Amino acid sequence: MTTADTAARKVIAIQAVDADPEMVSLYEAHHKVYPRSVSGYFSRWRWALVGLTQLVFYGTPWLEWGQRQAVLFDLEARRFYIFGLVLYPQDFIYLTGLLVISALSLFLFTAVAGRLWCGYACPQTVYTELFLWIEKRFEGDRSARLRRDGGPWSTDKLLRKGGKHLAWLVLAFWTGFTFVAYFTPIRVLGQELLQLQLSSWEVFWTFFYGFATYGNAGFMREQVCKHMCPYARFQSAMFDRDTLIVTYDEKRGEPRGARSRKCDPAALNLGACVDCSLCVQVCPTGIDIRNGLQYECIGCGACADVCDTVMDKMGYDRGLVKYSTQNAVDGHWSATHTLRHVLRPRVLLYAAILGVVVLSMGISLALRTPFKVDVVRDRSSLARVVAGGQIENVYRLQVMNATESSQSYRISVHGLQGIAVDSERTVSVEPTQSRWVPVRVRLPVQGAAPGSHPIQFEIENLGSPAEVREKSVFLVPR
Repeated sequence: MTTADTAARKVIAIQAVDADPEMVSLYEAHHKVYPRSVSGYFSRWRWALVGLTQLVFYGTPWLEWGQRQAVLFDLEARRFYIFGLVLYPQDFIYLTGLLVISALSLFLFTAVAGRLWCGYACPQTVYTELFLWIEKRFEGDRSARLRRDGGPWSTDKLLRKGGKHLAWLVLAFWTGFTFVAYFTPIRVLGQELLQLQLSSWEVFWTFFYGFATYGNAGFMREQVCKHMCPYARFQSAMFDRDTLIVTYDEKRGEPRGARSRKCDPAALNLGACVDCSLCVQVCPTGIDIRNGLQYECIGCGACADVCDTVMDKMGYDRGLVKYSTQNAVDGHWSATHTLRHVLRPRVLLYAAILGVVVLSMGISLALRTPFKVDVVRDRSSLARVVAGGQIENVYRLQVMNATESSQSYRISVHGLQGIAVDSERTVSVEPTQSRWVPVRVRLPVQGAAPGSHPIQFEIENLGSPAEVREKSVFLVPR
């Protein structure tokens, strides 16, 4: 290496040190998504589900069953009312069954048709649709919103955006209020609100749930689906090439390009895709479905609706973007052939297991005993010999009435020769209440050897053939 080369390298090194450092971002800058309005088959289904889910959510607390709210989770009294069903914390097994059914349903629906839940019934999707609808009423469609956001502030812009956010806040607050109404009767909650007497936890959860709705549906939107929702990340484990997804027929659509409706695409060596980018503009997560299956796709079908509209205008066959499977698109299968592959062993197994679990839970609820009993030995009173030459043990029975009418119960005991209840044998319990009942059980001194002996309490409902048996022990002193 010559002296001149060495000097040149030193100059370059000095220049590199003196140069300003360049900041290289490892993260892509977020660009706000402005979904375009779309109408069509899947759009109508999506709005039908929005209406149904919100009718259930907002309407259920107003339903009455007898003299109470039809669906109420009374945490203070530890009672869960679901129409004619009254559940106690001891019925936690039914919550477990509900979670199992939800998980199996998710597996089944995902294996059949991908992210149907995300695209049509997920609360994030539903409230985003509602908030977008409000935004369009105040600010117009996509092009108008783009122009207004890119322009300077004006009175019109301030009023439109202020009105939009006010409507968002009203909807979000009503959502939080309705959520709390599942735990406090909605009419009581309304009176407390008008009188400004809401409890601290009612205020907290109303505003917490309301602002979560306002932030998620108003600002974060697709970011929740793309970065916060775990389902988007593990869905690939439940997908295969026979899962129905929103897919672009690349063989038919490529090469894409603009053209006149009067031109023959074959003569121009073009596919059916006119490269209008409308499928990107209507996507709520801002992806291009023509790039293939992506985890950001929520399967709403908006791109299929708008693409069919374009195909109609061009005079081409519909279905360039459609619900289909990867195998069906590659093999150009018919709808019947595709359906046979969708109903594959994996799907049938999920459906069979789900059916068994639902049937088992239904039978369990139908045969459920309408009352419960807990037996606790009275630790303050040990086994003792009382007058008449008998041994006495004292117990405390908690009798829980799971019906909404007063019930009477008869208490008896079995397990040892001569054992009997020596206290009140018939007790009454008010509707959906529990009662602790002290019970004295006596046994002749010669009735059993010293030690612990198993016995069984039998509690019989006098108004129905239901009965409960609970085990305990009888102590005989030495």
